[in-house]
Order: sequence, then C-alpha cells, then structure tokens
Amino acid sequence: MNKIIILLLAVTIVSCTSAKKEEPVKPAELESSIVSLTGQQLKQAEIQISLAQTKTLHETILVNGMVDVPPQNMVSVSFPLGGYLKKTQLLPGMSVRKGEVIGLMEDQSYVQLQQDYLVDKAKMDFLSADLKRQKELSDADATSKKSYQQVLSDYTMTQVMLKSLEEKLKIIGIDPAHLSVSNISRTVSLRAPIDGFVTKVNVNIGKYVNPADVLFELVNPDDIHAALSVFEKDMPLIKKGMKGTVALSNDPNKKYEVEVLLSTKNINEERTGLVHCHFENPSHDLLPGMFLNGSFDLAATASKVLPEESVVRFEGKEYVFIAKDSSHFEMVEVQTGTKQEGFVSIKPLITVNWENTQFVTKNSYRLLGMLKNKAEEE
Repeated sequence: MNKIIILLLAVTIVSCTSAKKEEPVKPAELESSIVSLTGQQLKQAEIQISLAQTKTLHETILVNGMVDVPPQNMVSVSFPLGGYLKKTQLLPGMSVRKGEVIGLMEDQSYVQLQQDYLVDKAKMDFLSADLKRQKELSDADATSKKSYQQVLSDYTMTQVMLKSLEEKLKIIGIDPAHLSVSNISRTVSLRAPIDGFVTKVNVNIGKYVNPADVLFELVNPDDIHAALSVFEKDMPLIKKGMKGTVALSNDPNKKYEVEVLLSTKNINEERTGLVHCHFENPSHDLLPGMFLNGSFDLAATASKVLPEESVVRFEGKEYVFIAKDSSHFEMVEVQTGTKQEGFVSIKPLITVNWENTQFVTKNSYRLLGMLKNKAEEE
C-alpha cells in the first residue's frame, strides 16, 4: 500500500513539473530592455545616434465638437389647450419673426372659454353694483349682515373665476381687454416666440394635438457657439478668454476664430470635458449640429526634442533607445508632448543626463524588433 502511494506522488510531481515547463512564453513580454548588436548587425540596421536638441515649440491642443446654441435660443412650440391645426405654411428652413402668426388652431373649447369669461364679466358688473348697494344698506342697518356677506362671497368667487379665465385667455394668445360678444372666435392664432428658423414641423393640417405635443421647433442662430470636447489631460490648460480656431469638417480650409467662454467641471466616461466658445465672426454657413475640428495654441516653450522617428510605440506606451555604448542600446519609456516640423518634445527623464546622453534617432523600430525576437526565442 505504501509503495502505491509513493508511486502516485511521484507521478503527480512529474506531471506538474512537465506542465510548468510547457507553459509558452508570451512573445509580447520583453525580459530585458537592452539589445546588443554585433558590428555586422550595426551596419545592417543603419542605426544613427545623436544628442537631444533644444527647440522652442508651440504646443497645440487639438479639439473637436459641434456648432451649438444656448437653450434660450431653441424653442419647442406647443399649444397649452390642445386642438386641431387648421392652417400653417411652415417648412423646415423657413425664417420667422417674433410675434408672426405661424399657425391657426381651432377647437370648441376656445369658444367655451371666451363664453365663460364674458358671462362672468357680466355677472361681475352686476355683483359689483349689488355689493355697493348691500354695503350701504348694511351700514344703515336696513338689511341683515348675512345678506351683505352673501353678496360679498359671491363677488369674491366671481372675481377669482374671472381672473383665472383672463389668464387662460392670455395663455392661448387672446387679449381679454379686447374680447366682446361680437368677436368671439373658434380659432386662435399661434405666434412665433422668437426670431429664427424652423428646424422641425411635427404636425399636418387637420391633426389634433394635445397640450404636451410639440408642433414646431425653432432656433435662433444669432447666438451660436462652439461646444468642443477636450481630452482630460488638456482640460487644465484651457482658460477663459483663450483664443483658438475651428473649421467645419467638410470645409477645413475656412477657419473661424473662437474665444473660450467657460468649461465644464466634470469629465465624462470618454475622458473628455466640454468647452463652450464664442465665435468672433459668426457666419450664416454655421448651423447648429454641424461638426467642427479645431485647435488652441499655447505659449511657446523651450523643450528637449528628438526626431519623431526616434519614438517607438509598444503595448500602448512610448519608448526611446539610449546608447549605453557603441553596441548596447537600452529601451526607456518616455512621455511625449508637442509635435512640430518632424520633432517631438520629450518630458524630462530623472535618470537621464540630457547633456551627455546619446539617443537613437533613426531605425529605432529595428531595435524594438530585435528585442521582441529575443523574447520569443527565450
């Protein structure tokens, strides 16, 4: 029995050891960051090295977004009492002026509302005179106080009803001061609340609409602005009053100057923030919803730079190669900044002496390929 147990343990140990030896090495994992080249390899790779240069670069923040308008310049037109649309001539794109009739609504409820108002108004005239008379009689003790109080109560209730009906008439655009028996109408004019353009027509003639239904959508493009998305890392650099330029996606050669008005204080799930900018010289070519691309130029700063081809990308990170000597090169992670005229700025490295360090400036990707091949062989 003991021999069997020992035999099983031996088989288990051998199996685990074999499984461990058979685990494949991931090609993407680099065991070493240093690559060594022979003289022949150096000649074939055509590696070039040099010191980092100091250049003054204009750092640029690239942005994208769209033409937008503030909420007060976008209006959804509905009718508070509902009704049938009897007439309209609006089409998307048409211009309208504030107060202009944009539709004609019809419903029997409008007639009833006007009727109730005129009836209560006539009743009010009678109650006003009766209240005055009852007050005089009550003061002279010629009638009971109860009669006066009853008339006063009727007068107050009718006054409340009349005021309520006045406000309802004003909501649908009827002036109570000009309403009389001779001008009661079953139709009510629907007027534009702002100057602007029609963006949507959601109804047709003869359709019944509820109070919550949107009949038309209007926009006033006079106060358009640019709503631009800025990456999280660049948000602290955007300041109020900063100048920039934007262009329509379909016309990149035509530039529009913008000025930052404000920026949001939150970052969305796409790791960007929203910046609102004012157009210095807005054009009628700019319409809400159009896509924009743009940039902001920051103050020029002196930076250590390398040729763009010096930087290699591996697994989402950026690296450069440092010459340890004539045949050994070390791959070091870096953070890049502004790119301009074929050069890219490199943020200072604590472990590197910028004055004496030689960087690989040509064929860096060949060195990266050699490192990856070395990892695969191991």
